[in-house]
Amino acid sequence: MSLQDTGPSLNWPEPRDRVQTCAPLPGFEKGSAFVDGRIVPIEEARIPLLDWGFLRSDAFQETVSAWNGKVFRLDDHLARFSRSGERLRMPIRYEPAQIREIIHSLVRVCGYDKAYVQIINTRGRPPIGSRDLRLCESRFQAFCMPYMWLKPPELQSLGMSLHISPRLRVPPASADPMVKHYHWLDFEMGLLDAYDAGCETVVLTDSDGNVVEGPGFNIFAAVDGTLVTPARNMLDGMTRRTVLELARRLGLPVEEAPLSPEMVRGASEVFLTTTAGGVVPVTSVDGKVIANGAPGSFTTRLHAAYWALREEGAMGDPIDYSAATPEEWLG
Repeated sequence: MSLQDTGPSLNWPEPRDRVQTCAPLPGFEKGSAFVDGRIVPIEEARIPLLDWGFLRSDAFQETVSAWNGKVFRLDDHLARFSRSGERLRMPIRYEPAQIREIIHSLVRVCGYDKAYVQIINTRGRPPIGSRDLRLCESRFQAFCMPYMWLKPPELQSLGMSLHISPRLRVPPASADPMVKHYHWLDFEMGLLDAYDAGCETVVLTDSDGNVVEGPGFNIFAAVDGTLVTPARNMLDGMTRRTVLELARRLGLPVEEAPLSPEMVRGASEVFLTTTAGGVVPVTSVDGKVIANGAPGSFTTRLHAAYWALREEGAMGDPIDYSAATPEEWLG
């Protein structure tokens, strides 16, 4: 089913002329990965058992997307990736220009025009017998797969069912929320609670009792005619940033402020923002239908504006599918 087969509540822009890509290299049809300085088929990617990224979740990442052959907000993602490294005192072995070329190469060897790419830095490991993290040598990895959706486009007009969990997101005093880290056990247990409650996904709260973020997304709610999104204790998501910019450009009332569970449950509209799907409507919260159970006007306008932006290629870094991938990376 195509993007144009969605229900009437959401308007998807007409696709522009598709970019001319290239055929995938043999073995790269399902995806690609960059590990130990080489590009390999994604199913062959491995990390060392003793890497503290695996043993201790001592890692950070950025998830970027390509649409019609253009990587969205890549400079912003790379700046945030560098910020994470600085805050965790973890060196990144590649310069931003090199990481850009790695991302482009991962997409290119797959021949994708729409892709989901994650770049990852792990602490590495200290010498056997030591626990001194200052002796670790950090590692850079990345992977690319077909574009992923939090909810498939043909079902988005139905909206998502959301559970507000009493579980607390890792507090900022323990793990900096401005680092895109892998501390997800709170999200994972919250998701299990959501499934038990018959919901599709979950949003967690902070020590003040306010809603903050969910697994891979930020949240917006229309409260008394104004869009509200949490201001603190969560990652400053790139799609969230884009939606804030679009809302202000469209003249929509929007503010960054505390968002309580009661405000979300009583909102006239709720939507999620994520790299995996853009603006995703929520039509029920904890079993309670939001408004009339269909995406509202704020949601539909911002959904249309976001996807028009992506179709136009705005803030997009074009991939040159005719370029040669460095031979040493293909090994």
